[in-house]
Amino acid sequence: MRIGVVGAGRIGAHHAAVLTALDGVEGVVVADAEQDRAAALAARVGARAAPSPEAVFDGGVDAVVIAATTAAHPALITQAARAGLPAFCEKPVALDVPGTLRALREADAAGTLLQLGFQRRFDAGFRAARAALRAGRLGSVHTIRAVTSDPAPPPAAFLAQSGGLIRDCLVHDFDAVRWLTGREVTEVYARGATGGASAALFREAGDVDTAAVLLALDDGALVTATATRRNGAGYDVRMELSGELDQWVVGLDARTPATSAEPAGPPPPARPWSGFLERFAPAYRAELAAFVAAVRGEAPNPCPGREGLHALLVAEACETSRRENRPVRVVPAPG
Repeated sequence: MRIGVVGAGRIGAHHAAVLTALDGVEGVVVADAEQDRAAALAARVGARAAPSPEAVFDGGVDAVVIAATTAAHPALITQAARAGLPAFCEKPVALDVPGTLRALREADAAGTLLQLGFQRRFDAGFRAARAALRAGRLGSVHTIRAVTSDPAPPPAAFLAQSGGLIRDCLVHDFDAVRWLTGREVTEVYARGATGGASAALFREAGDVDTAAVLLALDDGALVTATATRRNGAGYDVRMELSGELDQWVVGLDARTPATSAEPAGPPPPARPWSGFLERFAPAYRAELAAFVAAVRGEAPNPCPGREGLHALLVAEACETSRRENRPVRVVPAPG
């Protein structure tokens, strides 16, 4: 199998390197809007560089991985669908609901596979927690607490096209909650804040550097989810699931960037997680392996593109809540 990778930035470079080492992948073709960047990546990982992103869809590949800038996702999904190519796309499908629906309809009309990149579904801790919850080991879950914290703000150019902290970061938590519990979010309340040395950067982008949301699930359980771009201790992704029988924590290990205030507590981590590529490296490998298996017909699509629509609708409700300072009902996904 030959796979095209569109986008030679940080996540595209990571995916290209993983794909070249996967069993069953005979070749990788890399493309980027900046041809020199694609050529440099291809040389580094042992791939072939295409002259342009469009050239990837002209034949010679069996599937495509979309890791370009977010604004380019809908058009690239459409190109893949019209070329009859299965596609893996980093989240989101698009930055808004209409764009998401149009891209999903293109894939549906073509009958092509579209897998979305919610890598937490492939993380060992998240998968173990889901299995425990589904097996009844926690009993009835009443509270879920989620944390997503980046150690430092991203570049200004990224902020301008990211869709904001809630759509870019917390959307992972929204998807994880749905995937773990099998429940839907019915109502949200969200607040955002901006401060510290990078405050002007976020205000200029119309964004916040810290957010907290309260989610109500359709079975009555409550979820709190927080995110920040300025967690100096390190990269922190955790989720606590509390039930009537037990409490499980995802992301609690020797590298969790937290210091216990208890005299007998564990010491601070000697090497805290530095970023998402390090923390979720095994999950990224697992999701691409699952994509290859799905393209071969050996396994079902583990994360259909429509899952991104559900998470985006929660994020959209949170943005409305943040702007208007009120609880907001989540609009159900259209059929």
